[in-house]
Amino acid sequence: MSTTRRRGWAVGAAVVAMTAGVATPAAATPGGSGAHELQITMLATTDVHGRVHNWDYYRNAPYSDSAGNAVGLARVGSVVDSVREARGEDRVFVVDNGDFLQGTPLTYYYARQEPVTETGREHPMAAAYDAIGYDAQVVGNHEFNYGLDLLQAYTDDVDHPVLGANVVDAATGRPFVEPYTLHRMHVPGHKPVTVGVLGLTTPGSAIWDRANVEFRDMVETARQWVPEVAERADVVVVLSHAGTGGTSSYDPAQAPTENPTDEIARTVPGIDVMVVGHTHRDVPSQVVVNEQTGEDVLLTQPYRWGSSVSQVDIGLQKVRGQWDIVRTEATSLRTADFEPDPDVLAATAEAHETTVGYVNQVVATSTEQLTTETSWYQDTPILDFIQQVQTETVDAALEGTDRAHLPVLSIAAPFSREAVFPQGDVTIRDIAGLYVFDNTLKAVELTGAQLREYLEESATYFSEVPDAGPVTPADLAPTKPDYNYDVLSGVVYDLDVSLPEGQRVTRLEMPDGSPLADDDRFVVAVNNYRQGGGGGFPHVADAPVVYDEQQEIRQLLIEWAQAREVIDPGDFAVDNWRLVRAGEPLFP
Repeated sequence: MSTTRRRGWAVGAAVVAMTAGVATPAAATPGGSGAHELQITMLATTDVHGRVHNWDYYRNAPYSDSAGNAVGLARVGSVVDSVREARGEDRVFVVDNGDFLQGTPLTYYYARQEPVTETGREHPMAAAYDAIGYDAQVVGNHEFNYGLDLLQAYTDDVDHPVLGANVVDAATGRPFVEPYTLHRMHVPGHKPVTVGVLGLTTPGSAIWDRANVEFRDMVETARQWVPEVAERADVVVVLSHAGTGGTSSYDPAQAPTENPTDEIARTVPGIDVMVVGHTHRDVPSQVVVNEQTGEDVLLTQPYRWGSSVSQVDIGLQKVRGQWDIVRTEATSLRTADFEPDPDVLAATAEAHETTVGYVNQVVATSTEQLTTETSWYQDTPILDFIQQVQTETVDAALEGTDRAHLPVLSIAAPFSREAVFPQGDVTIRDIAGLYVFDNTLKAVELTGAQLREYLEESATYFSEVPDAGPVTPADLAPTKPDYNYDVLSGVVYDLDVSLPEGQRVTRLEMPDGSPLADDDRFVVAVNNYRQGGGGGFPHVADAPVVYDEQQEIRQLLIEWAQAREVIDPGDFAVDNWRLVRAGEPLFP
């Protein structure tokens, strides 16, 4: 399908529908078949999450996965160079769809260990993006993990505009970063083409930083800004750091819909192409029909971590002195098919080597191997290690307060199934591999009744199993990501996964065997993502916060291990929960 649409406010985009990763052949050659035709190309990445080199800092080895993917901006740079050479540099523009400042020990190191806000050196992610030559970028939710000063330092470093129309200064109501940019493309022999790039980010960003910035509704913000961009541009691109389907991984009472990209395409006229992100899916092409214009809008989502680059070819035709879009189509370029760009490697070599040295520091000795392989369905000592550190930290902070007498419980999630503390030397990278997120520690007060409801919500992670016959871990078929399943320490409980959701907490007791009363009070250690509503768990976001010293949990784990020099499960491992059926453990 290919149709023509005239540039104007109440119009959409003509697209060529595609299956994922397969392009419909274009009707014209890359350069256009005549003086009045032109093809330009957009290259897009999303959710790079601090990956530059194709390196796994947690394994201290090149990155690999079962699908044969590669990661990192160094490979992306070679993809970009290849397309520029094939299409002509004047015809190509490059964008990034957010979540670039957090995600690896590299970005952690230059935010916390040797922060660029203090040293004044260029952020390694800025060096990588500039070596490639990006034209625009939107902020993602994780850009706010390390505070606004670091984001500002990055924004000052890079050579391209950093966008976010729905991110506003809480005090003034003015945009915190630029809402949009107009990218002027001068192709020899053709009238210039103006590409308007509008940036939007998921309101879930408010879970990370709600003190100084406000994250407004994406749909309403698009309605506000798209007409202005469309009036000034020949092509309208929206960088949407959000997924599709209207789903949310946090309490909707805390922020508007997390993933409204398709709703924006459907209800806001004037958009030609949208880049999708945040959900880490690989969806090279999706078409949404705008309800007001009947026109199609092309959506493309590159794969996370720089594993792929979306190539969007935009066919233009000049009609009465204006550019009209006659087709758009998207393909996926896998970065594993390209060698690393030496310019990107050189620009970040020192930062990479410094990070490798940092993560390989030995901090303690483990008396035995500990692993998270079964942590999602069994009580394991390595998760109890997290619980112990969180409990000790909060308990010490409550001394001398009016809550010092309350039991301190702890909540933790099995972030990774591949984390290992080897028997013997344990390094920073081993601990970072266990706690992969840059969360800070908080504590809230909850009642016994609220704890039961919290555990019932956590138990929805498991699919219901038969009430008779053999059960394997595969039969549990989790219904949501591991990071949105929590285990609780400090109490003893059973989850009967043969029962319907809402009825699975069949035992909930104190360690001495006494039952929890509904009105019992507890202090519960929790990470800031969960306390902010992440995962949509009940009560925790509205509960009184009794501890918040902005201490990063990963660093607390490292410091605990360094202080004791030995990690011995005998010091912290407690079997306090199990999955059962009719009172019998499923996995003894």
